[in-house]
Amino acid sequence: MIRLALALGAALAAAPVLAQGVAPSDPADYPDAPGREEAVAFCGACHSFRIVAQQRLTRAQWDESMKWMVQRHNMPELDKEDMDLILGYIEKAFPAAPAGGRPGWRTPFAPQR
Repeated sequence: MIRLALALGAALAAAPVLAQGVAPSDPADYPDAPGREEAVAFCGACHSFRIVAQQRLTRAQWDESMKWMVQRHNMPELDKEDMDLILGYIEKAFPAAPAGGRPGWRTPFAPQR
């Protein structure tokens, strides 16, 4: 939990530079479940949490996206406990979209292969 606090602090310190003009997300706007405040604060440090809520990715896709953000955008790396808390919230509150969707379309926020 201490690592999450340090990571949140680092993310929030960088937020004015990274999230120019992004209004802070209010946790109360999203479903109540364990990890809500941590997920909204951590993800919302760089972009609106609405982007996260709209993605509807699987847990595996979120895990891949988080690793990509660490490597590509210098996002603070979370320890396993904090990552599980945040991904658990996202997975429960915003379940993955059913398979199918628009053929050939890929979210621009997912890691590119």
